[in-house]
Amino acid sequence: MVCLGNICRSPTAHGVLYKLIQNNCLEDNILVDSAGTGDWHIGEGPDTRAVQAAASRGYRIDGLRARQVSREDFEKFDYILALDRNNLRELKNSCPAAHQPKLQLLLQYTTADHESVPDPYYSGTQGFELVLDLVEEACDQLLQHIKAQHFPVQAAD
Repeated sequence: MVCLGNICRSPTAHGVLYKLIQNNCLEDNILVDSAGTGDWHIGEGPDTRAVQAAASRGYRIDGLRARQVSREDFEKFDYILALDRNNLRELKNSCPAAHQPKLQLLLQYTTADHESVPDPYYSGTQGFELVLDLVEEACDQLLQHIKAQHFPVQAAD
């Protein structure tokens, strides 16, 4: 999960997807992480408004720490999901050609009218709630996709 500073949207998406992974008993099989394209907040925890909004829906993101996308991420992860077009463009500029197919917008996994998850940093509470609304649906659909692609149900004899 990738946004600009890794303190609002991407840690929220990280927390939502991680809880879904836990609920499906897949934490030993699926690794989720978040990062930012920028380096301004490295080592900082998520924005307190993001932490509070996530906690109100049962997600724990307070233990996450901001980091910047690294070259190793392009090799390590099967899905690199940008929260908006600007961050997708930044990822495309730094991603080796062999790993470009891994880059997508998170909201490709939703039916929402939004193409990108809007940055709530300069908005009020409603901005963080909208982020959660969009991310919850997208993460649910993403996990369904991952399960279908990587964990197909075995047919019974």
